Amino acid sequence: MAELKARNEQPEYLFWVGCAGAFDDRYKKVAGAFIKILTHLKVSYAVLGKEESCTGDPARRAGNEMLYQMQALQNIELLNGYGVKKILTICPHCYNILKNEYPDLGGHYEVINYLQFLDQKISEGTLIIDPAILHDQVITYHDPCYLGRANDIYFEPRSILKKLSSRIVEMKRHKSNALCCGAGGGQMFKEAEKGDKEIFIERTEEAIRTGASLIATACPFCMTMLTDGLKYKNQEEVVKNFDIAELITQSLNI
Repeated sequence: MAELKARNEQPEYLFWVGCAGAFDDRYKKVAGAFIKILTHLKVSYAVLGKEESCTGDPARRAGNEMLYQMQALQNIELLNGYGVKKILTICPHCYNILKNEYPDLGGHYEVINYLQFLDQKISEGTLIIDPAILHDQVITYHDPCYLGRANDIYFEPRSILKKLSSRIVEMKRHKSNALCCGAGGGQMFKEAEKGDKEIFIERTEEAIRTGASLIATACPFCMTMLTDGLKYKNQEEVVKNFDIAELITQSLNI
């Protein structure tokens, strides 16, 4: 981003990679898949690189409001300094806090979740995917809390998946009634609370009962928890867990 500013160039979008996209080995592949799609579409975008830091969402969810505000204000100063107007995100937690909570501190941006962006490109005919690659796969979709209940994004992921396969099945609890993966509210970073069954196992069992061969996710937290659930149930060789961006790159063969 700094290099573009030095050349007096302003990209249309800032791609906010997020902590998981930058540091988690599994989610780096998702960030890479989305970048491949952006490149395929010849989208004008930039990333902050080493200047990007955490949005502060985990700190706020864990109750450390002071740390959250310090991180958020630092990010807002950086984004405003670059004149950022539109932000693309692949993490629902980043999306939610940038869109709904940063405005309280002066951070006003058009924040777009990548599923909204991709579904629009497909609807426009700009992004043309080949359904032949995955048409035989039975796919079930897990609704991330911060996309679904928090931001009412239910249509776009299902619209995309229906373009990829004719065999989409829903879990018993889905959309507004979907069960959390178990990592929300800061639970990702602490030991599970006592209970009859850990949430991620219960949710994984629901996915397995659909008979799906693929679980489509759209959140790094959900991906981690469901992948762990499949390992716990000894199903990782039977059921695969992919992000929707990865499924699109498979259909595009890029």
